[in-house]
Amino acid sequence: MSQKSNLGNVRRENRRVRSGEDFDIIIGFLGFWAVVLLVVTVWMEVTAQPALGWALGLLAMLLALYGMIRLRRRLPQRTATRRG
Repeated sequence: MSQKSNLGNVRRENRRVRSGEDFDIIIGFLGFWAVVLLVVTVWMEVTAQPALGWALGLLAMLLALYGMIRLRRRLPQRTATRRG
């Protein structure tokens, strides 16, 4: 690499790959919390406690996850490799 610092500039071809990786991170985050809300909702139902709020939160999380997956499909596949 050159002596000059990058100054945060990203080449045009790497921008879309990066945004795809960001979508993958958000999808993973939403998926984790969807599983947590599913467990909490089932537990609340089994123990006969009010679970409507938890179920609505789970519905909102699943809708957000579905929307993010649909948006992610429009982006190109990840081609960049991580350097360790």
